[in-house]
Amino acid sequence: MKETSDVSSHKIRYYVYILFFLKDKGFYIGYTTDLKQRLIHHLKNKVIATKFRTPFLLIHYEYFINEEDAKAREEFLKSGYGRSQMKQILKRTLLELKT
Repeated sequence: MKETSDVSSHKIRYYVYILFFLKDKGFYIGYTTDLKQRLIHHLKNKVIATKFRTPFLLIHYEYFINEEDAKAREEFLKSGYGRSQMKQILKRTLLELKT
């Protein structure tokens, strides 16, 4: 079996991302195969869940080569424990943003 560290050979990439809203200090956790395009949709108010919450900052994203792993991570981050863990990991970022 050939080992490689080149993940760029995978055609589809999966991203789980976290937005922080400057207006209400809230979060949005999402999943996409095209992070750049998805952020453009958020910026242009094409996403109903975030339409009235701009401006925002992308404060975290994770890259996956497996779709099921990405979906599971998104679901976890949206759970109570996952959200708590996310806040712990990003505590310095959040402290900086909320002051």
